[in-house]
Amino acid sequence: MLLEVRDLAMSYGRVQALTEVSLQVAPGEIVAVIGPNGAGKTSLLSCVSGLFAPSAGQVFFDGKPITGLPAHAMVRGGLCHVPQGRRLFGELTVTENLLLGAHLRHERQAVRASLEEMLTTFPILGQRAHQRAGTMSGGEQQILAIARALMSKPRLVMLDEPTLGLAPLAVDKVADTVLDIRRRGIAVVLAEQDANMAFGICDRGYVMEIGKIALSGSPDELASSPHVREAYLGA
Repeated sequence: MLLEVRDLAMSYGRVQALTEVSLQVAPGEIVAVIGPNGAGKTSLLSCVSGLFAPSAGQVFFDGKPITGLPAHAMVRGGLCHVPQGRRLFGELTVTENLLLGAHLRHERQAVRASLEEMLTTFPILGQRAHQRAGTMSGGEQQILAIARALMSKPRLVMLDEPTLGLAPLAVDKVADTVLDIRRRGIAVVLAEQDANMAFGICDRGYVMEIGKIALSGSPDELASSPHVREAYLGA
């Protein structure tokens, strides 16, 4: 497995955010983590990426323990986290934001090649290369946030609620972008409230509720669950 989370626990003071959460991600796989707001999806991704320290449990990346390593070490090792809300530098241009995604890389020619690749792969970014990121639409900003993550040359990208607040056409574009990431051989952890979108593109999925994994399985298995159908698929 590329990523393995074993019995992860984390709390905010007296509030238990995660309780014995375990999941696995294979190389090149899209794994969805769905659940309502407050289920623990953001806490899970933040613990894995080194933003928060778990109180118990272990995280392994490519077979090596990474629990408690700082976030920059995770990025350098090939694990990149695109947080909820995109977190772009609004006053900087598209190009400047992309280059910041490669700040741990020191090969100038390789970084320039990656920049040109992102501007070509995502035409809207090429068209907006000199535009300030803060003036772009929500969907365009999300594509930029994902492309910025790809500039670090990751082996796994974790996306936290990438479709939150986006129009349907923008949601479709994000879904296409996630599939493009997999075609590059990069694994994806997709934390989403939009189960229909997530099940449409993922290989496997986990359902989180109240800080725990409630269900796991293939998209078809999860979609056939009466609870999932009622709670997440509007059936």
